[in-house]
Amino acid sequence: MGSQERFHKRPERPSEDWLWGWHAVEAALSNPRRAEPERLLATADRAREIEARFGRPKALQIADNQLIAQNLPQGAVHQGVALRIQPLEPAGLDEFEAAAGAVLLMLDQVTDPQNVGAILRSAAAFGASGVILQDRNAPRFTGALAKAAAGAVDRVPVARVVNLSRALEELAEAGWRAVGLTGAAERDLAEALDARPTVLVLGSEGEGLRRLVAEHCDELAKIAMPGGFESLNVSNAAAIALYEASRPRT
Repeated sequence: MGSQERFHKRPERPSEDWLWGWHAVEAALSNPRRAEPERLLATADRAREIEARFGRPKALQIADNQLIAQNLPQGAVHQGVALRIQPLEPAGLDEFEAAAGAVLLMLDQVTDPQNVGAILRSAAAFGASGVILQDRNAPRFTGALAKAAAGAVDRVPVARVVNLSRALEELAEAGWRAVGLTGAAERDLAEALDARPTVLVLGSEGEGLRRLVAEHCDELAKIAMPGGFESLNVSNAAAIALYEASRPRT
């Protein structure tokens, strides 16, 4: 790896502004839309992996696990690497092509970073075109969220909008159909879906879909639960909905 000085700089105040965990950091370094890293801390072994993949970033500094942890929130599972880098620019709604079978996710005030991270991971796994959040109620895409997303922060386009209802109107004009998920709906999701480009709209854990957002959906649907237990974590509901929406339809 060549001669590199070991990192001895005094750690910063622990912060959620970092990305940590190998998958999150690797995806960020691989993303051409990202700016240059501001700081990149890695153990010697991880530094060798980074250099093998990306050459030697100017920001790369060798640090032991303890020093890396001192820059991060308590309990952060960093896997020997942490990165400070400028956040990605959000996508615009006009970037989402209303192609047959395309699926978008819209999150109505889902604010828990672990849930949003897990939803992004499912969106990447099932080939969703993107995720839409309300800007003022969305968590930052760093820290625990990025770790939970396992690299999906850099693989799934994310739009942040001021008003979800207006965004649904704009998407409808572009050819998208919106299906809101709620346990109070009469039809099952499998029956409500077709081959048209679809926005799946999910509400928060406690409140569900807000009334005005639900009114802007073309249809409301529920996830069939034959076991009779009527409550799913929103990230689990998103994964099931994405799986159902990914099935071929005519």
